[in-house]
Amino acid sequence: MKKTILKSILALSLTVPTIMSADLAKGLNIIINSGNPQTQAMAMVISLMSIKKHKKEVNIVLCGAAGNLADKNIKGTPVKRPNGKEPSAKQHLKKLIKLGANVKVCPLYLPNAKKDKSILLEGIKVAKPPVVAKQLLDKDFQNISF
Repeated sequence: MKKTILKSILALSLTVPTIMSADLAKGLNIIINSGNPQTQAMAMVISLMSIKKHKKEVNIVLCGAAGNLADKNIKGTPVKRPNGKEPSAKQHLKKLIKLGANVKVCPLYLPNAKKDKSILLEGIKVAKPPVVAKQLLDKDFQNISF
């Protein structure tokens, strides 16, 4: 009897923390550097689901080729979805900004693309490395890179 009780207590002590921590993340930090439209679209879909379905915060940093998503003068590339619709990652990005996602462009993107802040979509700012580092080190957030 004692062994059964001890085994039950041990099993509970191992599973309860996992179950309890499953919903503890405050949100996602997503870094996107890929210029691939499908990869960008997947990052946006995961971000949208995190906000809409799970009520989580989302911080996005666009670097390298993904910085083009922040440029209001560059048209988004449509990506076919399983349901037949063809939205672009840029369309999703605009929706994310309206839903409250914190979107920034890498500080290296603008000078290396020979652009300035005037090309940025409304709601996108230039990232500050100390702030991004602090977000990435925040244990209450999950970090994903695309």
